[in-house]
Amino acid sequence: MNRYIIVILSFFIFTSAQAGMSKSDKSKALDCVGIYMANYFLPSGEKFEYGMKEKSISTVKVLKTYALEIGIPEKDWDEAVNKAVDKHYGSKFDKAKTEKCHSFVEALVPNGAERVKKVVQTLY
Repeated sequence: MNRYIIVILSFFIFTSAQAGMSKSDKSKALDCVGIYMANYFLPSGEKFEYGMKEKSISTVKVLKTYALEIGIPEKDWDEAVNKAVDKHYGSKFDKAKTEKCHSFVEALVPNGAERVKKVVQTLY
């Protein structure tokens, strides 16, 4: 009986360590993906810096890679991303929200800033 309890507890500890992202962090990350994608597909006439678009799309790639690394199934991530994009698509550029997302991602993803920078450099 004790062995079963140990096995069950080990399973829960292993799967919680595997998750790597709390529900709250996942929700924030997906919201940021929606914001980033809205930035990438800004409506005409919206003012922006081109570098912001590069950083936005690169951060989306980094977040997906990180989600897959920590064990979130790609299908689940992609479905949630589609909902987040629908929520923000067509909205105006919000520098404060975008900067808040950058700070969040840099704290969430190990070496987040470096990883985003690396992806930006490989876009061309």
